[in-house]
Amino acid sequence: MHSEAARVGIKMKRIDLNCDLGEGAGADLELMRVITSANIACGAHAGDLETMIEAVEGARKHHVMVGAHPGYFDLQNFGRTERTITAAEAGRLVLMQIEQLYEVAGAALRHVKLHGALYNQVSRDPHLADGVASDLARLWPNLILYARAGSPFARTARQRGLTVAEEAFSDRTYLSDGSLTPRSQAGALIHDADAAVAQVLQMVQQGTVRATDGTDVSISVDTLCVHGDAANALVFAQRLRRELAAAGIGVRAFGT
Repeated sequence: MHSEAARVGIKMKRIDLNCDLGEGAGADLELMRVITSANIACGAHAGDLETMIEAVEGARKHHVMVGAHPGYFDLQNFGRTERTITAAEAGRLVLMQIEQLYEVAGAALRHVKLHGALYNQVSRDPHLADGVASDLARLWPNLILYARAGSPFARTARQRGLTVAEEAFSDRTYLSDGSLTPRSQAGALIHDADAAVAQVLQMVQQGTVRATDGTDVSISVDTLCVHGDAANALVFAQRLRRELAAAGIGVRAFGT
């Protein structure tokens, strides 16, 4: 950093940019040049062995952090339909898919982030959260967990001794309790790039997010999700990096 802030020893803000990849959206390799962490689908809600291999190779080439992205076995609904599941079943579902990606990535595997309906259910249900967190702590204690900022899952995982990256979303709106607006509700997605960038800057710079009821809710963010299957995902990711740089915010993989 060649800046006044660096000269006087002020610590530069940094953020990790993560993206869900290997889901067939088609811009994975281009996005690898922009993001710092890749959450790779493990063949349940999307992807297969070939896409996992391609994604891991792309991440290695561009020095992007490799993570497993487990979801429900539900190709038809892209893993976005909630199901009744026990804590033990949720844990096994996550562990099985981590193993799938580990067979491809080996020691390059550094984190795990749940997908879709499984992500939402485990984020809000303390019983499911403890089931998954305890299994991760027992079998994958060195994996970093990407969990929704402020969620019971994030808190429980830390209590279990896991390293947690608190995650926020650039293209999703928030409710006043800090949870994401369900996709089934109007206004759940932010389609306007200006609004999405403004939300990101508020979260990173001010530690708050404007909820749908107009209140500002506290949020602590280590990593930002850019959805790889969103329209114009690459264009938006490129713009977001430019906007973060202009605001004096560095982009770097969590934990590096």
